[in-house]
Amino acid sequence: MNKKSIIISGNLAQDHEFIYPYYRLLEENFEIDICMNEGKPVKGILGTDLPPNKNHPVKKIEDVNIKDYDLLIIPGGVKAMEKVRQNKLIIKFIEDFHKSGKVIGCICSGTQLLISAKIVNGKKISGYYSMIDDIMNAGANYVDEPAVVDDKIITTAHYKDMGPWMKKILEVFYSQK
Repeated sequence: MNKKSIIISGNLAQDHEFIYPYYRLLEENFEIDICMNEGKPVKGILGTDLPPNKNHPVKKIEDVNIKDYDLLIIPGGVKAMEKVRQNKLIIKFIEDFHKSGKVIGCICSGTQLLISAKIVNGKKISGYYSMIDDIMNAGANYVDEPAVVDDKIITTAHYKDMGPWMKKILEVFYSQK
């Protein structure tokens, strides 16, 4: 089975939240495309090169098509997400990806992008603790668990829970195939 994922992020993303899903998906034999808000490799907030493999090309949102992907990962990093959420093409991509019925994994402040895409209303959603009011004001029900699943959106609040979160993302992904 061919499996293709896209990771959408930007400069100053939270390094752990990018790197762990990146390598976990490679372990599962996913083909991965990286879409950075800047359209080029960037640095994480802790200084890591993102993507961590310098040979992995980075795409611009204008160069990707939803039909090419089975799974979307949105890492956090508040400094990155504040900029990424201003990119209307990325927000539209996330909204349309959700409408297509595909799996979305989102961690920490990446939830800001889900809110901006207006796909959280009525859903159980997690996100970084400082965003609880934002999540609830967007019409979602905030849940603080290691892996929160509502339909095909899997969220978590913090990188301490990346193991259970990625496990649940893959479980939901494989259950639909």
